[in-house]
Amino acid sequence: MTYESINPSNGQLIKRFEHLSPSQLETALAGAQACFQRWGHTAYAERAAVIHQAAARLHAQADDFARLATLEMGKRAVEARGEAHFSADILSYYATHAEAFLTPTPLRPVLGQAHLEYSPLGVLFCVEPWNFPFYQLARVAGPQLMAGNVLVVKHAGCVPQCAIAFEKLLLDAGAPVGAYTNLLITHDQCNQVIDDPRVQGVALTGSVAAGRLVAARAGQNLKKSTLELGGSDAFIVLDDADLDLAIPWAVWGRMYNSGQTCCAAKRFIVLDSVADEFLARIKAAFQALKVGDPMDDTTTLGPLSTEAALQQLLAQVGSAVKEGASLLMGGQRVDRAGAFMQPTILTDIRPGNRAFRDEFFGPVLSFYRVPDEGAAVALANDSDFGLGGSVWTRDEARGRRLASQIETGMVFVNNLHWAEAALPFGGIKHSGYGRELGHLGIQEFINKKLVRTGKFPSPA
Repeated sequence: MTYESINPSNGQLIKRFEHLSPSQLETALAGAQACFQRWGHTAYAERAAVIHQAAARLHAQADDFARLATLEMGKRAVEARGEAHFSADILSYYATHAEAFLTPTPLRPVLGQAHLEYSPLGVLFCVEPWNFPFYQLARVAGPQLMAGNVLVVKHAGCVPQCAIAFEKLLLDAGAPVGAYTNLLITHDQCNQVIDDPRVQGVALTGSVAAGRLVAARAGQNLKKSTLELGGSDAFIVLDDADLDLAIPWAVWGRMYNSGQTCCAAKRFIVLDSVADEFLARIKAAFQALKVGDPMDDTTTLGPLSTEAALQQLLAQVGSAVKEGASLLMGGQRVDRAGAFMQPTILTDIRPGNRAFRDEFFGPVLSFYRVPDEGAAVALANDSDFGLGGSVWTRDEARGRRLASQIETGMVFVNNLHWAEAALPFGGIKHSGYGRELGHLGIQEFINKKLVRTGKFPSPA
């Protein structure tokens, strides 16, 4: 694990960072545990004042935060600014609603009185990815800090400056030292943190491989974990779909963040009667994308996050074609400096092809024709992943009916509004378990304690 800022639009090294020493890691963990003894007992209003202040600062400094994201992982500036503002909105949401979400819940036992009360667990270890370097942090920091937990966070190696900036944001907003601590640590040190008895829970957003390792380690230590992993979301276009609506969403859903989004539209499943028109229009839309400097707001397709990410995607496409898929367009790197890949469309992908199961984390669209809606749902569900998906139809009732048949944590009908602070986010199968955001997100790492009162005669 190295921590380096490398500009993916030109390959230039910006800055390199050293790992924490064993003594520095111990200081961080001890500081987090000491902070929890205070922070976990503060009033909601006191916590909210800090988190509201962090949100206000993030809104005010959104351009500065966005520039860091663009420099370190290549996110287009317009998208990076949007991410910064959305991250601030998440912080504000939990500062406003946390107390109501965690108000004791009265129960109705046959005898006496009872209620559930909610209390924080303690120090949480969060492992976060590079593709949304602030949003991923905000969606754990907002709810868990407001719940009274404290966080030690290992961010991705390619966005160290984003990680440091987010920690500073909270400290500048008045968070006590130890409430949120950024850790520049190795994989072995990650295991040490999970094993540490002061750590009470583990949250990871990342790959399936990373999820297996972290969940296994947490399980060995009998610690609660949540996982938000990859996805291979279906974009189902029915025969009555409004293509004027669906095509722009298809382009955005596949190419937003250069295709590097877990819940991006990845498998396009289109009924025969509209397949030819859809394919022609999506190809034309991809051809119209402007590859360029992500700092330039006229650019509509930026680079991948790293050269390694580009090489992996190129290898996946090459393997797919070798195993029988047809390459309708793209499939190569762009002839310019930086980790840029051509918009790519694969068709004729059969079940024996590894591409049928793989997740393509970049600007690669997999296209499937099906005869009817039953076949569309069956193909959508024939996936190891279960994060999200969408259905496109002029008949909303039909869309809701199919949505109920799709085996994922989220389904969208005639839109791809993936994330809103009030709406829970997460999946099933190899896409992980647990939920972030909404009222469910704040409840993942709390003790739901039953308190029952009343004088009852003892059993005979």
